[in-house]
Amino acid sequence: MKITIVAGARPNFMKISPIIKAIEKLQTIQNPISYRLIHTGQHYNPNLSDTFFEELQIPQPNLNLNIKSGSQAEQTAGIMIAFEKELTENRPDFVIVVGDVTSTMACAIVTKKANISLIHVEAGIRSGDKTMPEEINRMVTDSITDYFFTTSEKASQNLIHSGNSKENIFFVGNVMIDTLLQNLTRIKKPLFWNDINLVPKEYYLLTLHRPSNVDESSLFIELLKQITEHAAGVPIIFPVHPRTQHILAQTKNVFKNLHFVEPQGYLNFIYLLKNCKAILTDSGGITEEASILNVPCITFRDSTERPETYVLGTNILVGNNKKKISDAFQKLKNNRWKNTESIPLWDGKASERTISHLLKIHYE
Repeated sequence: MKITIVAGARPNFMKISPIIKAIEKLQTIQNPISYRLIHTGQHYNPNLSDTFFEELQIPQPNLNLNIKSGSQAEQTAGIMIAFEKELTENRPDFVIVVGDVTSTMACAIVTKKANISLIHVEAGIRSGDKTMPEEINRMVTDSITDYFFTTSEKASQNLIHSGNSKENIFFVGNVMIDTLLQNLTRIKKPLFWNDINLVPKEYYLLTLHRPSNVDESSLFIELLKQITEHAAGVPIIFPVHPRTQHILAQTKNVFKNLHFVEPQGYLNFIYLLKNCKAILTDSGGITEEASILNVPCITFRDSTERPETYVLGTNILVGNNKKKISDAFQKLKNNRWKNTESIPLWDGKASERTISHLLKIHYE
């Protein structure tokens, strides 16, 4: 069985790492598996790409398409042209795409036009918000996928309601949680920890990158003001995503106790997440990690494609609603935050279940 695995951006790397480990664990003489790893180059900042390959022990890609920056349309077109050439020269039995970034959708389209079976890992999740580029990527990818591997029963039901066959949908769990659990003993303190005099559970961790939160500078600055005001002097660590750096560079605002740091590698970031008082974010993936780590999570979005994080996990959605933001911080100050409950199949074995199903599909 020949598999091509696609990764393009930071969220992808945490998902392909355990899949590759599962392939290496489950391949046998009777059921051989070979794979090619393709990096589209969508994230090309070393802190968003190279560091993750090293820390998560991902083999160097067989090919880097080196697409780099550009509008979403430009990136999509560049990825499709380069990936078409790759599939022509190295035709696999299956292509695995993960998540919901531009690379996911672009490579999915090329795969199906080449009449190759398409696997989507983390299929079926929906936020219901079509203003999010990721939502469009999910919908397009799932509309042409052959075999779906889902993180939850809700995601599986979304696919069934869209008319997909139950026989091609496999609820396997969350591969990103596989990576989290595999690396908890390897996380490490960032170099700036002592410089800022950080103390476990006595700082907030902040990540913001969604266009609705950061592209309009006045709204972005207002949100930062609210956060720093409610933090009431508690340090806030903000690893600044490249898309937000230019906005911050243009503002003259000084935010007390808000510490801007470079994008962090995986092991450093999980150390910060595990030890923070709470995570303040607009990322979907981080809400999953926070829930498994039982870390309070405030999400600056009105909807999420990962409902299990607020039904069973530690996540609360506040959007940009001042009252909801205030109420959430008050819960933190009064130590009234909810604890996470068990989330089905988020147990560190999702990747092994995924590859086991693929072996059956191909060899039986």
